[in-house]
Amino acid sequence: MQIISTQTLILGSGAAGLNAAVSLKRLGVDDLIVLTEGLQMGTSINTGSDKQTYYKLSLCDESDSPELMAQSYFAGGSMHGDLALVESAGSVRGFMNLVTLGVPFPFDSYGRYIGYKTDHDPFRRATSVGPYTSREMCRALIAQIPKLNIRVEESWTAIEIQPTSSGGAVLAVNAKGELAAFEYQYLVFAVGGPAGLYKTSVYPVQQTGAIGLALRAGAAAEGLPESQFGLASVSPRWNVSGTYMQVVPRFVSAAVDSQGNPVEPLREFLPDYYADKTRMFSDIFRKGYQWPFDSGKVPDGSSMIDLYVYRETVEKGKKVFLDFRSNAVGFSFDLLDSEAREYLEKSGATQATPLERLQKMNPGAYNLYRDFGVDLALQPLEIALCAQHNNGGLAVNTWYESSINRLFAAGEVAGTHGVKRPGGSALNAGQVGSLRAAQKIKRRLETTPSTPSVQDYSNMEDFWTQWFEKSLSAPKTWQEERDEFQSRMSAFGAAIRKKDELKAAVADAKSQYERILKFGCRFDPSVPHAADAASNVQLCFAHWVYLESILFALESGVGSRGSALILAPERDADNVEKVPEDVSFREKVLQTKWNPVSQQVENAWIPRRPIPQKETWFESDWAKFRDGSVFEE
Repeated sequence: MQIISTQTLILGSGAAGLNAAVSLKRLGVDDLIVLTEGLQMGTSINTGSDKQTYYKLSLCDESDSPELMAQSYFAGGSMHGDLALVESAGSVRGFMNLVTLGVPFPFDSYGRYIGYKTDHDPFRRATSVGPYTSREMCRALIAQIPKLNIRVEESWTAIEIQPTSSGGAVLAVNAKGELAAFEYQYLVFAVGGPAGLYKTSVYPVQQTGAIGLALRAGAAAEGLPESQFGLASVSPRWNVSGTYMQVVPRFVSAAVDSQGNPVEPLREFLPDYYADKTRMFSDIFRKGYQWPFDSGKVPDGSSMIDLYVYRETVEKGKKVFLDFRSNAVGFSFDLLDSEAREYLEKSGATQATPLERLQKMNPGAYNLYRDFGVDLALQPLEIALCAQHNNGGLAVNTWYESSINRLFAAGEVAGTHGVKRPGGSALNAGQVGSLRAAQKIKRRLETTPSTPSVQDYSNMEDFWTQWFEKSLSAPKTWQEERDEFQSRMSAFGAAIRKKDELKAAVADAKSQYERILKFGCRFDPSVPHAADAASNVQLCFAHWVYLESILFALESGVGSRGSALILAPERDADNVEKVPEDVSFREKVLQTKWNPVSQQVENAWIPRRPIPQKETWFESDWAKFRDGSVFEE
C-alpha cells in the first residue's frame, strides 16, 4: 500500500471542495491534494431544477444586512445562531468570488444583482443562472485548477478515515482494487450529502456521499433527522419544482406489473382526493415555489400534492406521471385563486396547454428534459417523492472544524442548516464554509507549523485486505446489500415516518451493518466494483446512525416538522392524522455520535447557540484582525 502525504487534503470535488482548494491556493497553501472519484461526479455538477437558486444577501432593492439574513436562517428552528451569522456575513464574498470567476449571475442595466423570493425568504435574496447554477459554479472553479496548479487525484474512492494526533489519513481504493493511504495534516471533508442511502432519490446516480466515514471515525453529527424531500422525476433524476408546477400539469397514474410496466391506461387521480377544484389547481401551482415537502402544509396546503403522490406510488404500488400535453379535466384559469391566476397573467402564461405555458415562462426548463432525451411534448414524465437534501450533517464550529481536530467539513456534509432553510441556501453555505475552513487552516499552518512523520497504517491495510478476501465468498452481492439499506431508508427514514415501525428498522439496520462488516459484500473481481463493495460499509453504517437519530427524535416527542410527517399510530387509513410538532424543540439541536467503546449510537438534545449580539467597533476589531486573534474567537 502506497502512502501519499500532503499538508491539506480536500476530499470531494463538488462546489464546496473545489472552492476550498482554490481558496487555499490563493492564501498561499501550495501543498494540497484534491482526492475525488472524479471531477464530473457528485451532486453539484450533476443536478439542478427549473431555475436552480443561489441564496445570498440582497444586493438590490432591499435594506438588507447580515443580521437580518441570519434571522431568516435562525427562524427555521434548530440552527445555531453563530453559524447563521457566519453564513450571512460571508455571503457577499462567496457570491462575488463566483461572479469574478465568470458564473453569469444576472444584473440589471445599472449593475444591480437582481433577486427574487424563494421559500422561507422574506427578502428577494435569491438569484440563479438557470437550471444549472451549481454546474456552472463547478465549471468556473474547475477552470482554476490548471491556472493555480492544483493537484487532483481522480478515480479514488475513500473507504476509511483514521485520525491521528498530527492529522490523519484517508484510505482509498481505485478501480483496480489498489489501496493507498493519503496522509494529511488538515482534512477538508467535502463529500456531499447522504445520496447513496435512499432508494427513491433525486440525488444523481454518480453521487453516493461518504458521511459514514467521519461517523465511523467518531465525528459528532447534528440535525441528521432534518432532511428535505420533494417531487422529482425518476429518469432523469431532477427536481420538478418552480415552473414545472406553476404551469399546472396533469397528474396521472397507472398500476404496473412486476417489471414496472403500466397495465392500465393513465388516469388523473387528484380528483379522487380533492372535492374542490379551485383548491386542487391552486395547490398544484403553489407546489412550484413551495416545492419541498412541508409537514406544516398538511392537511391544509400544497404539500398534500406530495402526500397523494406518495399514496399512489408507495401505498398503492402505482407509477405517477406529470403530463404537460393537455390540461386536467375541468381546468380553467377562472378556477385558480387570485394569486395563481395573477402570476400566470403577469408572466404572459395563459396559453392553452401546460406545455405551451412552460415554453413561454421557462423554455430552458423544457429544453433541459430534451437534453436528457425526454420530450415533454411527446410523453409524460414519471415522478416520485424523493430524498433531495440533508439539512443535518457533521457538527462544526464557526470555522467549520468538526469535533475531530483538524477535520473540517464543508458543503452538504456540514450540518449547519436547521429544520427549514431558505431555498438555495445550501449553495451559499458551501462557498462560505469552504472559505472559512481554508482561512483557519492557513492560520494554523502559520502559527503551529508541523511536519508529520509517516504513521503506521498497517491496521487499516490488514483489515481491508482481509475484508476484500472475505467478500469474494460473501452471502450477498454488494448490489443486494445496497438495495436492502436503500429500500429501508426510503421506507422508514424518508418524508413519511411511523414510530412503531422504526424500532424494527433500526434493529435490522444494525444487523445488516454487522453482517457486512463480518462477511463482506460479494463482487466479481474481474469487474471494477471493489470500491462499490467497500463503500457499502460506511453507507450501511451511516443509514443505521440516521435511523437511530430519527427514532430518538420521534421518541423524544418532537412530532411532525420540516420535511418529516409523523403519522399518528391510531388513525383512519384514508385520513391524515399527524403527530403535531412540539415547537420547544426548535430551541434545541439533536447531536448524534458513535461510541466505539459501547458500540452504540448516542443521541442528545443540546441548546442551540443564539445569534451573537456582539457590538462592532472598527478600531478594536481592526486590531484583532491585524494580530490574528479574530481567528481564535
